[in-house]
Amino acid sequence: METTLIKNGTAITMDDEMKVLKNSFLLIEGNTIKKIFASFDEFSAYAAKNENREPDVVIEARGKLVLPGFVNAHGHAAMSLFRGYADDLPLMEWLEKRIWPLEAKLKAADIYWGTMLSIVEMLKNGITIFADMYFCMDQVARAVVESGIRGVLSRGMVGTGNEAVKALLESEKFFADWHNAGGGRVKVTLGPHAPYTCPPDYLEKVITLRDKLAIPLQIHLAETAWEVNFCLENYGKSPVELINDTGLFEGPVLAAHCVHLTREDIQILVDKKVKVVHNPKSNLKLASGIAPVSALIAAGVVIALGTDGAASNNNLDMMEEIRLAALLHKGVQQDSNLIPAETALLLATKNGGKSLFNERIGSLEEGKLADLIIINYEGVPHLTPGYSPVADIVYAAKSADIDSVMVDGKIIVEQGKCKHLDEERIILEAQKRAFSLGKR
Repeated sequence: METTLIKNGTAITMDDEMKVLKNSFLLIEGNTIKKIFASFDEFSAYAAKNENREPDVVIEARGKLVLPGFVNAHGHAAMSLFRGYADDLPLMEWLEKRIWPLEAKLKAADIYWGTMLSIVEMLKNGITIFADMYFCMDQVARAVVESGIRGVLSRGMVGTGNEAVKALLESEKFFADWHNAGGGRVKVTLGPHAPYTCPPDYLEKVITLRDKLAIPLQIHLAETAWEVNFCLENYGKSPVELINDTGLFEGPVLAAHCVHLTREDIQILVDKKVKVVHNPKSNLKLASGIAPVSALIAAGVVIALGTDGAASNNNLDMMEEIRLAALLHKGVQQDSNLIPAETALLLATKNGGKSLFNERIGSLEEGKLADLIIINYEGVPHLTPGYSPVADIVYAAKSADIDSVMVDGKIIVEQGKCKHLDEERIILEAQKRAFSLGKR
C-alpha cells in the first residue's frame, strides 16, 4: 500500500479542538490518514520505531497550509452550461421561463461535459466532494469516477406528470448501477426536488423507495417566500411542517436553502436531525433571502455550505461562500461576533462531511480519509503577515492560492492544474455544447 508524507506544512486540522499544527508531518497510507505529527521530532521517533522506512511519496509543504478539502453540499453541476444565460431574475421566473425550457433540450452528452466543466472548476477551488441533483445522472457519476473527485448524487424527482413514475424507476436503477462506484467515491441518494413539485402522495412513494434502499435523500426546502405561500395556500402548512407530516424526516435528510423558517420550523429541523445547506451567494443573486444561519447554529442544527449551480451563482468558488457566510450575517444582524472565522471554515469542512453523511471526511485526523488541500501561504502578499491562518483563509485567501488537491490519498491537482484531466478539451466541449442549445 502506497504511503505519502506531507511534511513541514501548517496543518489546520478542523478537529474538535481546532488544532493548528505548525511544521506538521502528515503520514498517509493508501487513502487514509495514518498519523499526524506535531513536529519533526515526533515524526523521527515514529520513523525510528518503524525501521525508518521511506514513504513512497514525499510532498514538501514548507510555507504552505494543509487543511481538509472543501465540501460543496448542494449543487447542479451540469448547469455550468447555463452560466450567465439567465441573470438578474427571481427564482420562479428564472426557472420557468429561462432554465426549464433550455434544460428540455439537454442531451446526455451535454450533461457529461457540463459536469466535467464544473468538476474542473471545483477541484481547482479546493472542493473534494460535491452533492448533486439533476437528471441523466449516470453521466454525472461517470464524470465523478473518471475525474477522481467524490460525489453524493441524486436523480432529481418531480412528482407530477409523465416524469413522476419515470423518476422513481430511474432513481432505483441509478442506485443499483452506481452506488459505491469509483472505489466508494460515488454515493447515491434520493432527490425529491421540492415541496412545490412533489405533492405529499408522491413523497409517500419516495419514502417507500428510501426505506427499501436504506439511503438518505436531499431536497430543496423553504427557499423562497413564494414557496412558503404556495404551501400555506395549498396545504395550510409551512414547507417544513408539510414535509415533516409526510414522514420524510424520519430518515436522514439534507435540506438545501431553508431561507424562510419559523421558530417552529427550526425546532422540527432540530428534532428530526435534518442537515441544512446554506447557499448564501445563490440566495442573494436570486433575491430569495438570507437564511437564519445564526439561529440554526444556536439551535444545534448541522449546517454546511453549498454553491448551488453555476447558473445562479455564477461560479463554484467555495472560498467566496465561506467568506460570504462569515460576513453576511455580521452585517445584517449588526453583530461582529456572529459566524466567526473558525465557524465559517467548519461549515465548509467538518460540517460538510456530516451533512453528506460521511464522518470520515472534513477534518485531518487519524483514520479519516485523505481528502485535503494545500494552500500557498508564506510570501503571498494578501496573506502576510500571517497572524491567524484560519482567519487568513476565511477573510483574505483566494482560490488561486490553492496549490494541490488530494482526494482518496491521490494528488489530482498539482500546482493549480488538474493532473489527469484535459482542461482545454473540457472547456471547449462545454462551450460548444452550451452555444448549440439555442439552435436545437
